[in-house]
Amino acid sequence: MMLNVHEALGRSRAGDTQVQAWVCLADEAGLAPAPAEQGALAGAAFGVKDVIDVAGLPTRSGSAAEPQAPAARDASCVAQLRAAGAVPIGKTVTAEYAYVTPGPTRNPRNPAHTPGGSSSGSAAAVAAGMVDLALGTQTGGSMIRPAAFCGVVGFKPTFGRVHRQGMHVLCDSLDTIGWFTSTVEQSRRAASVLLPDLEASAGQVAGRAPRVALLPCDAIGDVSPAARLALDHCVQSLREHGAHIVLPDVDADLRTLLHIHAQTMHAELARGLLPVLQSPQAGLLSPATRGAIDRGLGISYTEYVSSQHARESLSRAWRERFGDVDFIVTPSAPGEAPEGVQSTGSSLFNRVWSLLGWPALHLPTGCAGNGLPVGVQWVARPDQDHALLAWAQRLHPEIRRPAIV
Repeated sequence: MMLNVHEALGRSRAGDTQVQAWVCLADEAGLAPAPAEQGALAGAAFGVKDVIDVAGLPTRSGSAAEPQAPAARDASCVAQLRAAGAVPIGKTVTAEYAYVTPGPTRNPRNPAHTPGGSSSGSAAAVAAGMVDLALGTQTGGSMIRPAAFCGVVGFKPTFGRVHRQGMHVLCDSLDTIGWFTSTVEQSRRAASVLLPDLEASAGQVAGRAPRVALLPCDAIGDVSPAARLALDHCVQSLREHGAHIVLPDVDADLRTLLHIHAQTMHAELARGLLPVLQSPQAGLLSPATRGAIDRGLGISYTEYVSSQHARESLSRAWRERFGDVDFIVTPSAPGEAPEGVQSTGSSLFNRVWSLLGWPALHLPTGCAGNGLPVGVQWVARPDQDHALLAWAQRLHPEIRRPAIV
């Protein structure tokens, strides 16, 4: 069962003084009933990142530069969830324009530590038990990183498979709508609604052990001892359950893909926010966002197009290289949620999958000695979303380890 509207609103109002996950909550008396009483998500309450429209609530993208007028209609993804019986109860905090300047949200596991970003409010609302489902978005690591820091299941689908009508898009070729849940089973229920025609791939997991690629990504960054132990324990457990593990050498490609992601993100962000920069509200932009726009405007169109050609070439090569792999195991984050709330943490281990557009899933597996969550990231080839979630539901119980260090 998932929390209903009455339960979710009660928990949210009671617990949000400390967590500050919500921009606004709906009035229960004024909520429109869901059109489906027997749908896959009948009665379930959910939160919506404040870059996605919900009819009757404003969409301000974490910025004072955006108007407070309520949206006239739902975004497509919200409409799909409503049609399956779910009810949006409010808008969750996002970093400014889903970039890096954090909002007020605190990590429910330890308020002195960041919840991650930019989908901070959605991850925190699920982690705090306010809702079992919340929508977020990812451009670099804005789904997987906060899921890791808050200790919840986070899923970023294949790029382009969840319609973005009604979303304030930051980067046209990167932004992907995803969701946070309390369990993998709940994530699969959301996927059955938002990715309804891809479910046949889930049948591939029955009756056999998986073929798994391990990418520690040592060439691009270090991980904490707890994150390393979580990765090692996951791989050991998969081996014990018959998985065939391969270790491809992709270090050079990883560095190239990270460079292309940076070029792509800044170029697209700058053009996406150019109307704000040219408006009277430009002075309300944070220094970090203004700096990113300036960097992006310095990237020529020729440079941008050249990077996209390189991206397409590497994407084809990686599809072929990982063609016989069921999923990839790799770090979700450099470690536990960093102390302090002035930064949302590093998305280093997520950007490649955002650039390639492959589905990615964070699985919480335990806690470090300081009580903060750690886990692992599983990634699959495009349109293997349901298969990835099916593997996770089958194997997640086997890779959990309550105490990591």
